[in-house]
Amino acid sequence: MQEELMREAIALSIENVRSGRGGPFAAVLAKDGTVIGRGVNLVTATNDPTAHAEVAAIRAACQALGCFHLIGCELYTTCEPCPMCLGAIYWARLARYYYGNTRADAARIGFDDARIYQELARLPEERAVVGVRLLPHEAAEAFKEWVHAPVKVPY
Repeated sequence: MQEELMREAIALSIENVRSGRGGPFAAVLAKDGTVIGRGVNLVTATNDPTAHAEVAAIRAACQALGCFHLIGCELYTTCEPCPMCLGAIYWARLARYYYGNTRADAARIGFDDARIYQELARLPEERAVVGVRLLPHEAAEAFKEWVHAPVKVPY
C-alpha cells in the first residue's frame, strides 16, 4: 500500500512537470490507506512561494476531513520536505511521512534549501533576513486575551 501511494505522488509530480505548471514535486496524503488529499508544486504557476505540494495536500486533506489536525494520517511526498513543509507536517500532527528524493537530490537540480536550514540555527537578529522584535508588551495583549478567552478551540 505504501509503495502504491508513493507511486501516485511520483506520477503526479511527473505530470506536473510535463504540464509545465510547476516543479517536480507532488504529495499524497492518506488516512488508513485512503487518499484524502493531493497536491503538486504550483509556486511559479500561482506566484505563491508557499504553494508547495505538501502544503497543498495538507490543505486538501483538512478540507476533506473538516478539521485542522490530521492525526493518524501519512504523507507521501516525492522529495524530503523543505523547512516550511516540515513545519506544516508537524503543525498538522501527521503520524509519518515518506519521501523519495532527498534535499541533496533537490539541490542538484536547482532547488537548494540548505541556506534556510542554516538560517534557522541562527538567532533572528543574526539572520540574512533580520528579525527585529518590536512592541512586545503590546503584542502580548492578544496572548493575555487568549488565555482568558471563554470560547476558544485548543490548538
